[in-house]
Amino acid sequence: MTIRADIAVTGLGLVTPAGVGVERNWSEVCRARGTAAALDPELDGVPVSLACRVPDFDAEALLGGRRAHRLDRFVQFALVAAHEALADSGLDPATWDGARVGVVLGNAGAGLQTYEGQHRVMLDQKPQRVTPLLLAMYLPNMMAGQVAIEFGATGPNLVVATACASGNTAIATACDLLALGRCDVVLTGGSEAMVTPLTMSGFANMGALSTRNDAPESASRPFDADRDGFVAGEGAGLLVLERAGDARARGARIRARIVGHGSTADAHHITAPHPDGRGLEQAMRLALADAGAAPADVSYVNAHGTSTPLNDLAEARTLRRVLPAGPLVSSTKGVTGHLLGAAGAIEAAYTVLALENGLVPPTANLRTRDPEIDIDVAATPIRHDIELALSNSMGFGGQNAVLALSRA
Repeated sequence: MTIRADIAVTGLGLVTPAGVGVERNWSEVCRARGTAAALDPELDGVPVSLACRVPDFDAEALLGGRRAHRLDRFVQFALVAAHEALADSGLDPATWDGARVGVVLGNAGAGLQTYEGQHRVMLDQKPQRVTPLLLAMYLPNMMAGQVAIEFGATGPNLVVATACASGNTAIATACDLLALGRCDVVLTGGSEAMVTPLTMSGFANMGALSTRNDAPESASRPFDADRDGFVAGEGAGLLVLERAGDARARGARIRARIVGHGSTADAHHITAPHPDGRGLEQAMRLALADAGAAPADVSYVNAHGTSTPLNDLAEARTLRRVLPAGPLVSSTKGVTGHLLGAAGAIEAAYTVLALENGLVPPTANLRTRDPEIDIDVAATPIRHDIELALSNSMGFGGQNAVLALSRA
């Protein structure tokens, strides 16, 4: 296998329904217990009453009370994850050249909690009571802007939106900035906080969500015969990327390498994937070609695996066609639910951890595999020598983004 790109992952930060921090996340994901629970009282009346929320997240303690109140939840998540990722990388923002540091993040819904809350203020009180910070809290680019302000990163700064593929699209964009020499360091990943009354009602009314209100912890069950929809989640995943040569020169720990990526569009339907996964197939083949790798080189796939009937079947068919040798496959959404625009980022981080630990994380709640799904889905943690892994993401609108990652 010939590696053509050489981008190093030197830092990870995670804030997810599995917990705050990388170590806690990996432990919980490998325990394979679903995190979905009943919705908060303020979401009473929403047709589906379960979601995966970040536990014990105290924004005031983590960011400071006055500051936390000026940030939407999706930005709070991103900042906390960024702090962990930078500490993990060993980089010191006080000594770096900020003009060579980029921030590229993915997001689908922006500050919906702020937007919906302030809309209620306008309707229930009067327009003059709407906070003057509305746009500064709501706009999607504010996530990257706030991270840049926090660490003095004055290089390229952007937020990308490809729905549920946004996290992977952001990471791919960051890799390109490094490969082109536009940056020396990029903070990349995604964040999402879309568990709000309006969003949950929309997802529920279109039939996308699981309706297992009586057993939320087992509702997200990717590739299972009885899956009935995804469970919405929230959180953030941040990665610090550098060119591998630069990372080695400063004596950094390289956790894994991103060696290829591919992005495509189905051009098929606004929400449903192509039934045969043709767009995903092309993205996977592009990622492998970018890595200079053959399908037989892949030993693990972190699947998009949302627990919806259409997505899981289309992805499974694609995996079988592109990777006939049958690598191990798992979806960590059985634990975390679907973090939408942040999903690809946290799953890329989990893939890094799988490569590091030689361990395929399990697919929680997989009890009876769908007989139409003919792939090797891991239902328990499996020790496995992983050299090359793929991490798949698919989004509403037909966007597909695939990352190829290798062991350091």
